Amino acid sequence: MKMKKVMTLAAAFTMAFSITACGGNTAAPAPETPAPAENTPKTEAPPANSPELAPEEGAKLVVWESKDERAYTDEVIKAFTEKYGVEVTLEELAPTDQLTKLAQDGPSGLAADVVIFPHDQLGRAVSSNLVLPNDYFDVETREANSEAAIQGASFDGVLYGYPRAAETYLMYYNKDLVQEAPASFEDVIEFGKSFTDNTKNKYAIMWETGNLYFTYPFLASNGGYIFGSNGTDVNDIGINNEGAVKSMEVYQSLNEILPVKAGDITPDIKRALFNEGDLAIDINGPWELAGYKAALGDKLGVAPIPTIAGQPAVSLSGIKAWYVNANSQYPNAARLFANFATNEENQLKLSELVGSVPTNKAAQESDQIKNDPYLSAFTEQFNSSVPMPSVPEMNNVWSPVGAALTEIWDNNKDIKASLDNAVNQLKELNSGAAK
Repeated sequence: MKMKKVMTLAAAFTMAFSITACGGNTAAPAPETPAPAENTPKTEAPPANSPELAPEEGAKLVVWESKDERAYTDEVIKAFTEKYGVEVTLEELAPTDQLTKLAQDGPSGLAADVVIFPHDQLGRAVSSNLVLPNDYFDVETREANSEAAIQGASFDGVLYGYPRAAETYLMYYNKDLVQEAPASFEDVIEFGKSFTDNTKNKYAIMWETGNLYFTYPFLASNGGYIFGSNGTDVNDIGINNEGAVKSMEVYQSLNEILPVKAGDITPDIKRALFNEGDLAIDINGPWELAGYKAALGDKLGVAPIPTIAGQPAVSLSGIKAWYVNANSQYPNAARLFANFATNEENQLKLSELVGSVPTNKAAQESDQIKNDPYLSAFTEQFNSSVPMPSVPEMNNVWSPVGAALTEIWDNNKDIKASLDNAVNQLKELNSGAAK
């Protein structure tokens, strides 16, 4: 079977997949963050009316950054040092590992001054007093960045992060196989009826059907949601409401043109099928853009996710942001770096070097982004997204909802009953395990 060959090849090149790709949001819960020591030093915020922030005398900074994006950070460090005279050292560390290390090393003064981690971990970071609010540059940051980015970088109404990039997913398609990007999932199903051939391992569309991150549009596009009040009210769970069930009916119907078990749809398998021309449409994030462009060239098309039951698709997004270590010896210098590294110029630099989607509104409107058919499409989809909730209870969501999605997809289980069961499990976890 061709699928077995593809799976074997994929396994040989298995990559650790992060939804923040990444270095971003991950569907697997991050390690629990321990509480800080009682003698954790506190830093005082600069006066709100201070005319200009200056780095502390003799300030030296350490910044944690992913290996994949250090090309951008190396350039930012050079420019920052030239402007402020502050020496900055970069240490490579995956964003998904940074909160754990910050909790372990922050109180003893051994952690970086400026860090980045998936924004759905922000609630745990704040609860453990590990990061400082973005106080001095609060107004400037809010005015410069999109609403979704500010929401993602905030917790309990307080802005902590300095947004630098957005991540969501959209529809990649092979122009040789799909003449025109389908506008609705009804169109996708119609195309799939004549294209999908399970015996030949040819599929009209794929996405990780058992993964809440990628399947969120089938919950949210007609009114479903994870937590109410912009992801902050954990007592208001909308995963099983009437709108979610309506969207999920479309989800379940797509099994007709994608008769593959959820567990058999992996990033590596999708990538191999798409690159070989056996997959027409892949719903995926910007981390695949460079590879898909190299494999397909001019045949690669991108477009927003098709409408679901007549409504625009609402995707889930992750916000990449810098945060200032609450135990930094040089908090002012760290604030300056985080703000400098995320201005319009440097967000465009990050996009140029890495292919990221800016959160800065002026950068989004620049010719560099608007004239790029790929990044402009991601920007359009991002502006139709909602950021993952950053409350600590978000850690409890992934497993029960993922199990419900798999049951609905693999076994054609009743949608409402499966979602009700997931919500009951989530409530139990929230009552005692959201730490």
